[in-house]
Amino acid sequence: MYKQVSRGTFIFAALTMILFAALCATPSFSQESPASPPSGRVEDLQHRPPSVSPTSSSIALTVPPGTPLEVALDKELRVRAVGQPVQGRLIEPVYAFDQLVMPAGSIVTGKVTKIESVSAGHRTEAALNADFTPARKIEIEFDEAALPGGKHIPLQTTVAPGSGQVLDFVAPAQKQTGVVAAKVHQAREQARSEWNAALNQLHSPGKLHRVERYALAQSPARPQYIEAGSVYFAELQAPLDFGNEPLTPRMAEAIGNLPADGGVVHARLATPLTSAANHKGDIVDAVITRPLFDGDRLIVPQGSELSGTVVQVQPARRLSRNGELRIVFHELRLPDGLQQKIDANLESVQAGKSANLKLDSEGGAQATTPKTRYLSTAVSLGLAALSARGDEDAAPTDTAGTTGGRIAGGAGGYKLIGVALGVAVHSRAFGYSMGAYGAGMPVYKHFLARGRDVVFPKDTAMQIGLGTHQEAPAAPPSPAGS
Repeated sequence: MYKQVSRGTFIFAALTMILFAALCATPSFSQESPASPPSGRVEDLQHRPPSVSPTSSSIALTVPPGTPLEVALDKELRVRAVGQPVQGRLIEPVYAFDQLVMPAGSIVTGKVTKIESVSAGHRTEAALNADFTPARKIEIEFDEAALPGGKHIPLQTTVAPGSGQVLDFVAPAQKQTGVVAAKVHQAREQARSEWNAALNQLHSPGKLHRVERYALAQSPARPQYIEAGSVYFAELQAPLDFGNEPLTPRMAEAIGNLPADGGVVHARLATPLTSAANHKGDIVDAVITRPLFDGDRLIVPQGSELSGTVVQVQPARRLSRNGELRIVFHELRLPDGLQQKIDANLESVQAGKSANLKLDSEGGAQATTPKTRYLSTAVSLGLAALSARGDEDAAPTDTAGTTGGRIAGGAGGYKLIGVALGVAVHSRAFGYSMGAYGAGMPVYKHFLARGRDVVFPKDTAMQIGLGTHQEAPAAPPSPAGS
């Protein structure tokens, strides 16, 4: 009996030891530290997207969804029907990482997808101003791009709101001096040259054609045209793949090392801004659309992101006081996820010609009032004066007044409709009323009403001057006992 117990105890102890040894030999995945990446920084590996992996030997040249293609109509388009073909050209090149994949001047084709109707209220208001064919909102999409080499690329795009206007290149006056200022000025001039070269490929109308279109615009019934040079931002709905390129150690080492005098990058605004709604401290994001090189070294690849804030904002106010907006960027995020502190300001911006925008020497934007307000106001006041002067020739008891006075007052009030009413309605009071209305509206609109706000829509193209962020030196220790 003793031997049987001893033998059973021995077998139980042996099995327990074998099981314990097996458990000790099993790796514990929850406690084992992962292998460090080649750079020695775990966070580098955690934030790098698959296309820019530190262990990868190639980079995917992909234009991601949401990227806007800036397309300008290369000739005037008379709007006729849905499905009507549309053709334009890229006026901003498209890059993938450090490679040019779609040069400026590439032909982009599409079609009219929707012609919206005009509401009854808007149509009535337009008719009172002698406009029986008010402009309708036109929606366009682009579905194919033809590259200079003959390659055709199918596109899936959605035209961003606010597209369809003629843009201008706005830059502040050059006041600073020095190496950095010279570099910024050179970048501005290069951007302006590229912009003008892109516009020269369009079929811009001549002076006679513009005069004809202006005369046609004054007629009460007319066809609708979209002006040559009107810019549309066609956002990609599907990515464009242009293959891969090797990632060399020299390229990886140079990325993110900004030169001492900084640089100027092309970017598009990812956050719409307006002086009417934004506040000081609001976050601003932008995406770099062109790579930045220092000689032949890639410093900042396409797809890098800029983050900043609104530092000054003033909404438009009464008495025709216009809005102001100033933004700065203080952080650069590379495609591999690394972040770098920078000091960056707005150097130039694309804006609609009707926006009347200007930049100061530090990159602050301010809306301006067009100088034509003085001319239009003077014309209205002159018509009002003629309506009163014409009635001086009439007898005091003549309640009808003179026809010329009534016509002048009607023209100042409601243009062609006012002229017709001035002939038909034999009332001196009518001429006075229409003249007063015609004189009062431009005075109120241009001098008393709320001014213009600064508006930067999403995808607004900008040039941004970069500089490294310099930390303030630590104060020396105070002497003992001081």
